[in-house]
Amino acid sequence: MGLTIVENKADVIKTLSSLIELAANDSISRSGSFNIGVSGGSLVSFLVDGLPKIKTDFSKWRIFFCDERLVPVDNPDSTYGVYKKQLIDTQAVNLREDQFVVIKQGVTADEAAQSYEEEIKKYIPGSPPQFDLLLLGMGPDGHTCSLFPGHKLLKEKLKWVAPIVDSPKPPPSRITLTLPVINHAHVCIFAVSGKEKAEMIKRIHFEKEELPATQVKPLSGNLHWIVDKDAGSLLN
Repeated sequence: MGLTIVENKADVIKTLSSLIELAANDSISRSGSFNIGVSGGSLVSFLVDGLPKIKTDFSKWRIFFCDERLVPVDNPDSTYGVYKKQLIDTQAVNLREDQFVVIKQGVTADEAAQSYEEEIKKYIPGSPPQFDLLLLGMGPDGHTCSLFPGHKLLKEKLKWVAPIVDSPKPPPSRITLTLPVINHAHVCIFAVSGKEKAEMIKRIHFEKEELPATQVKPLSGNLHWIVDKDAGSLLN
């Protein structure tokens, strides 16, 4: 696990962007495409700022979601909706709507999860599939994707995409990648900024507490944590 502490949020975005560019261009040269999974939250603003500075062939990108809420696209809780509004509609980068693999609308969480797993199978071979890069978030309780502390989905071994209807964080109905898929990724990255994240960063990196984010341990890939000084202020 690589932990990089940088000066501030701007440096988090700069370092994150450099790693994304490296992963994207390596994947494109190797296979002709780049399969990336993204998360919501602060990561969206990081990418809105950082992606326009990346030198890559965006036409080769295919964007998936590490988790998604079962809400309409125009709902503020829709992760795809936020990306559509801030990245696609603004034309901040040369990405088209059809490059985003979105969840099926108007169905149950079970149906949405099964459908999304089938979509992944169309584009990424393997069992489990190997994403080129997963950009993961870290919640204030240490959750990542929609895998929450103490939840039974942390023990899911068979499903690649799982439904969740009892999320402790609203909205309750979601789908999420599971740990077997996350830990099969070629590269996983957490990018964290702000003093409000310092306690959780300490619990993960110093106290080694058993939390969902701590369980991200790629079996044959690389894991990067990019943390600014505020978020890493409680680490020695």
